[in-house]
Amino acid sequence: MQPTFVLVHGAFANSFSFAPLQAELGLLGHRSVAVDLPGHGFAATYPRAYQAPQDLAELAVAPGVIKGVTLADNVAHLIGILERAKRNGPVVLVSHSRGGLTATVAANRRPDLIDRIVYVSAWAPVDLPVGGYYAEPEMATVDAAAMAAALAGNPVELGLLRCNFRTADPAVLAGFKAAFLADGTDEQFLAFLNTFQPDENLDTGTPEDRAQRDSWGRIPRTYVRLAEDASIPPAMQDRMIREGDALTPDNRYDVRTLPGSHLKWLVDPAPAARVLAEVAALLPEGA
Repeated sequence: MQPTFVLVHGAFANSFSFAPLQAELGLLGHRSVAVDLPGHGFAATYPRAYQAPQDLAELAVAPGVIKGVTLADNVAHLIGILERAKRNGPVVLVSHSRGGLTATVAANRRPDLIDRIVYVSAWAPVDLPVGGYYAEPEMATVDAAAMAAALAGNPVELGLLRCNFRTADPAVLAGFKAAFLADGTDEQFLAFLNTFQPDENLDTGTPEDRAQRDSWGRIPRTYVRLAEDASIPPAMQDRMIREGDALTPDNRYDVRTLPGSHLKWLVDPAPAARVLAEVAALLPEGA
């Protein structure tokens, strides 16, 4: 029976960024569903002050619907989708970037709904809470200056993270491109940047929201490394693979590598679709 790929986006992203990948998967004969986590996609807030000409003072204080959304809310939403997808056969859960947090906790809570879990340069925390990894040597090469420069408002006062992705500041745009899509054209970069939404929730969970051996650890898993990723560097991707393998040495990651940056696999999705098709072929007969 054909599996359903359930695709979970990262921070400031939404289901829209998966459309080219879904087209490639469909052409290979696979069905997929792209998730919008709470407060994302058409449920996102785009303040009028975000439009041109921008009102940066108003943008810094305008409320956003994602305020108060928690990791637990994301997980509950994803589990509801997994339950529906599972009625139709096997499920392959695919997450990218920050979406790995939601996927990991969902796998902890409902491993019965997932036949394989795939991380594409995504957070799969084992030894530390996700925030702890940012202070580790593997993240030393990450340049967060562009994101910091584009932040709008005080996250504590807003109750959310707000980033002005519609800035025209050339230095900030160059920093974003280096972080997300250094190997893409300027046109591809700006097109993708305009799929981002300005708001993201603050909650990344508790120290307990890490991979658990007796639940998450039972699910066959794949890690797709992105070899030129500047946002989650390969050294950090490799560390998460090692930690997962150490947690469950009898159930180790199937590791694949794609060339490219943090977003290149979504801009040029045919290679990633072929890898996911190969991963689907690993499902046992009758799954």
